[in-house]
Formats: sequence, structure tokens, C-alpha cells
Amino acid sequence: MTSSSQDSMADATPPEGHGDFRLDRRLLRHRFGRAAASSDGADPLIREIARRMDERLDYIRIAPARVLDLGCGTGPDLPRLGERFPEAQLIAADFALPMLARARARRPAAAQGSLLRRLLGGTGKPLPVVAADACALPFARGSMGMVWSNLMLTALDEPLPALKEIHRVLEVGGMLMFSTLGPDTLRELRAALPAAAGERVHRFIDMHDIGDALVKAGFADPVMDMEMVTLTYADIDGLLADLRATGSTNASTARPRGLAGRAGWAAARAAYERLRRDGRLPATFEVIQGHAWKAAPKTTDDGRAIIRFQPRPGSPGA
Repeated sequence: MTSSSQDSMADATPPEGHGDFRLDRRLLRHRFGRAAASSDGADPLIREIARRMDERLDYIRIAPARVLDLGCGTGPDLPRLGERFPEAQLIAADFALPMLARARARRPAAAQGSLLRRLLGGTGKPLPVVAADACALPFARGSMGMVWSNLMLTALDEPLPALKEIHRVLEVGGMLMFSTLGPDTLRELRAALPAAAGERVHRFIDMHDIGDALVKAGFADPVMDMEMVTLTYADIDGLLADLRATGSTNASTARPRGLAGRAGWAAARAAYERLRRDGRLPATFEVIQGHAWKAAPKTTDDGRAIIRFQPRPGSPGA
């Protein structure tokens, strides 16, 4: 597998029928749980996205006391976060229990010497590993200084409930750093598979829809950008194997069953083969990265305006 990328700004319209798109959460949890044993060897794109997310933090001034890795998977981003924020307490959360088991097992193997202390956040306490749904987080309001979310949003058909929960658990001045995938992801595979029986490839949410959801959730100053990343494979089976190994296959409630037998597969393979260049087949991923801040609230939970008074210059207490 090889990769290339081309930077650009997203300018796409929301996918048609977005309101009808629903994911089977139980199936997603099952597939991600099953992928816990195989995902680490099949996730070069996820690892590259994590590296780029970490690079963005070079230009952001933040020193969180607690960092939540939401949708942590098997925990590969935890050592990176421990190095970046050596004084912070790290908390790992995922909705798939086998993934969390791997994350818990990974920590002692990866954490040696000073890195162990960093992963423990300098507290000497075990790394908290929490089973949690992103739409109903078991954390107190304002308890996190930063939420790190690498591709967790791709497992949601509607981002707003999760973004509201993330906003709730962040402290004022806290930051969400996230990545997700846009609607041009896997466009070659989508075009090759027969569409007569329904969508066969997972649908992804447009960057502008993510931005709107961030604002509705209460975030301030969202910053996002998009780039197209192309992985190349020797054959279509390699791509499908990576998708299965990472639990990234279609979980739409309206997904068709089967592929019309051998004839359907033969037609799909032939259509994809026509895209071969220099002996390789392309697989495009529309990678969206961004961050947003939790600003001081302007209204109370019941909608009343919050008015802040500043003392006059020269008055007592000024």
C-alpha cells in the first residue's frame, strides 16, 4: 500500500438523502469489537491522520489537565498524547469493549520509563479506560481540558448529539481536536459497486455540515480544512481486507445484502480494474481535520442571558 495527498479546501454540497441515512449502532459495535485483534496492522491512514493532528497542536497553545481520547480504539494515539501533554491525565473511551481491552493491554507495553509516568499523567494512577457512547458520555460537565477524536465521527449518522456531549464535558476554554472523512471517501469503490439495490458504501458527512453542527453544539471559532489522500492497492481484495480489518465496512440500516452473486462481483472487479494506473488501484479518502473551542456561555441552560459586569477603572477591586 502506498499513499499520496493533494491539499485543497472543501466545496461540496451535503449528500442527497442525508436525513434518511442511519447506521446500525449494534452492528457497528460488533464490527469494531471484532476488528480489535486486526486493526493495528491495517490502519496506516488512521496513523497518518493522527500524526497530522498532532502537528496541528504545534501551533495551538493549550495545557489541559485532562485529555479524553474519544473513540480511542486500541489506544495507538495514547503514547503520542502522553508525549504531547506530559502533565495531563489521559482518559481513553470507546464503545467497543474489545477495543478497550486492547487499549488497556497496550499501555504497559508502550509505556516504559518516563513515558509510563507521562501516560499516567504524573498521578501514579492507572490510565482510566471507559466504555462510553459518544452521545451519552459518563463524565461531569466541564471535566475535560481537551477532547481528541480521531475518526470517531465517521461512526455517527448525525454528529450533533455527540458534539453537544463533547461540548458539555469540556471546561470553558477547552478544545476539541478531531478528524473525520468526507463524502468523496471511497468514491472509486462506490462507483464500481452496483447501485441498483441501494448504497453499498458507507456514506460520510460533508465538512460544511460538520461545521454547522459544531456551531449548533455551542463551539466557538471552529477551524477546519480538507485534503484528498489516495492510497493504492495491488488489487481490490487488499482494500476490502483493510476495511474489514479496521471494522470500516458499511453499517447503514438500508444497506443491501449480498452483491448479486458472482456476476455482481465480476462486474465490480472489472469496473475497478479500469482505474488501474502504474500497476496499482486507487482508493481516495477525503480527510477532514479541525478544532474548536468552548467559549464562556452567553445564556444559562434555561435560555436566560448571562450578563457579566466589569469594575470601572479606578474603582475598588479594579
